[in-house]
Amino acid sequence: MMDPADAAAVERQLGRPPRGLRAVAHRCPCGLPDVVETAPRLPDGSPFPTLYYLTCPRAASAIGTLESTGMMADMRDRLAGDPALAEAYAAAHADYIARRDRAAAEQGVEPLPRGTQSAGGMPDRVKCLHALVGHELAVPGSNPLGREALDALPDWWKDGPCVQGVPVVAHGEPEEDA
Repeated sequence: MMDPADAAAVERQLGRPPRGLRAVAHRCPCGLPDVVETAPRLPDGSPFPTLYYLTCPRAASAIGTLESTGMMADMRDRLAGDPALAEAYAAAHADYIARRDRAAAEQGVEPLPRGTQSAGGMPDRVKCLHALVGHELAVPGSNPLGREALDALPDWWKDGPCVQGVPVVAHGEPEEDA
């Protein structure tokens, strides 16, 4: 069960009720969730392929700025010409699918069908840095392009929590069973 204070923070971050929350996958240095793990299927059974969802509006804005600089086009070009990068990115995709399948098993629901997108364009394209950064924050070392984007971001948390009026948890490891 998701801690009610964390769920309230995520709702304030998104400006709407979140769907399919399972756990906090990563906490911002300010203490609030910045990435949540979501269920692979919503309560009505519909597929929800985004396992790691970036929730912090400041981080999302900073990533949007990176996307507008042409970073994704550069990454796509490098991905096409660098077999080692392509292999690491394919491994990131496989990691994402395996984790999403485990989440489905833990929920007692059918995993999403093979061929369902993973996130961010993996394994062949780069189409959403938000998803790649979310994966890298949730599972450090898993996503080489998510790591690159994360390393290019400013310290989005430096001005304090992105939303007010919700309890802030001390910075630490992601929760195992939120």
